Amino acid sequence: MGLENLSSWHVLVLVLVGIFVLGPDRLPRAISDGLRLLRQVRRMAQDATGELSRDLGTDIALEDLHPKALLRKHLLSEDDEAALRAPIDGLLNDLRETAGALDHGTSAARPSSANSAHGERAPHPYSEAT
Repeated sequence: MGLENLSSWHVLVLVLVGIFVLGPDRLPRAISDGLRLLRQVRRMAQDATGELSRDLGTDIALEDLHPKALLRKHLLSEDDEAALRAPIDGLLNDLRETAGALDHGTSAARPSSANSAHGERAPHPYSEAT
């Protein structure tokens, strides 16, 4: 969780908005209070994950606190997870096969180089013949 996705223009706009809203005299105090709050929240999250790790007897990362990730990592075995994923993987494979078949079917309808050299276009595969 950082500011790496903010460009210099975004930071400049944030500083200007801060100056206009808070004023140049209160802006440094507001920034320091915000940073202090962020450090406290991070420390509380680290303490909570440490307590959970001790209570559960396993190593828990901050990302594992999401309920789905916690269940998947600590309660399901690899076989259980594979059994849960099997229907979705089957549907995904069927979808890929269908998309591949459709892609091969439409590539045959593309214009040849001879037709495109004369400015002719092949009809759209979904257009009605008139």
